[in-house]
Amino acid sequence: MTQAGRQGSPRNRGQRAAQNGASGAPGNAGRGNAARGGAKGAPKAGQRKRGERPQPKGSDAAPFANERFGRNLGPVRPQNRKSPTPLPQHKPRTRAQMNEEGVRLQKVMANAGVASRRVCEELIEQGRVEVNGQIVTELGTRVNPEADVIHVDGVRVQTNEHLVYMAFNKPRGVVSTMDDPEGRPCISDYLRPGSPERLFHVGRLDTNTEGLLLLTNDGELANRLTHPSYEVPKTYVVQVRGPMPQGVGAQLRRGIELEDGIAKVDSFRLVDSTPGFVLVEVVLHSGKNRIVRRMFDAVGFPVQRLVRAKIGPIGLGDQKQGTIRKLGKQEIGHLMAAVGL
Repeated sequence: MTQAGRQGSPRNRGQRAAQNGASGAPGNAGRGNAARGGAKGAPKAGQRKRGERPQPKGSDAAPFANERFGRNLGPVRPQNRKSPTPLPQHKPRTRAQMNEEGVRLQKVMANAGVASRRVCEELIEQGRVEVNGQIVTELGTRVNPEADVIHVDGVRVQTNEHLVYMAFNKPRGVVSTMDDPEGRPCISDYLRPGSPERLFHVGRLDTNTEGLLLLTNDGELANRLTHPSYEVPKTYVVQVRGPMPQGVGAQLRRGIELEDGIAKVDSFRLVDSTPGFVLVEVVLHSGKNRIVRRMFDAVGFPVQRLVRAKIGPIGLGDQKQGTIRKLGKQEIGHLMAAVGL
């Protein structure tokens, strides 16, 4: 078969579509000229139109806008957050005590990568910063970075420099363990030398399933992300043989009776369909073993390929298989907000 024939085959198109689905391709659809700079003559990002007044520096600054890692996920939606941590009961501190204890709030925020210290001061004055669940607007406020909980626009600020948060795009054939006595490829094979010795992998993927695994040494976050009571959604891209008749998606949404109880998806969306195969995206919050494969088996469509594309707000995007990346500060904040931290 010619090279063109191989590229145009349904199987290869399906593989590319599954990869795109796992890397956030639905969010990339329709970029077109807008992604390359928009209409001809339009001002570039950061440039002012002729006659437009310059904005005060930092007046509309977004937290974590200039961070090196991660993606801009915007502010946390209020309905996704649980009740804030109550303030500890203690006697009011005098100005002299405040000058002797703790670190200035804006300095802690700047050190955590929120923004420059000047912009952090503006965020505080605008009432966009919470400490232990209470809005703080006084620039003289001092905090304990190891004990106090800080949010900016609803996003948790991680002030513990020893905690690590990473996203791993697991290839097929890799075991979801840090060490395998049988000598099979495992997660630790992809970690760089010098990585923290004790890392938790959030959730599991069977050997034949590809996609997102979160790695962290934050035990509290890992426990909450895997605990069923927090119902963190997970997004999968599933390839099955086609065609798929109407009604299968509705059946999966209503629920399928399996040997360990009723299982259902939160959402079902057709991604692509060509002769011989179908790509669908399903979202569910169940963490039961091989749940996606068992559900599709039950409706008569065994899974040919399975990729986990998202865990809560964290997605693979364009991350390549077999690579590990650090999560950005904003991504970490959204992940914590999803489980009430």
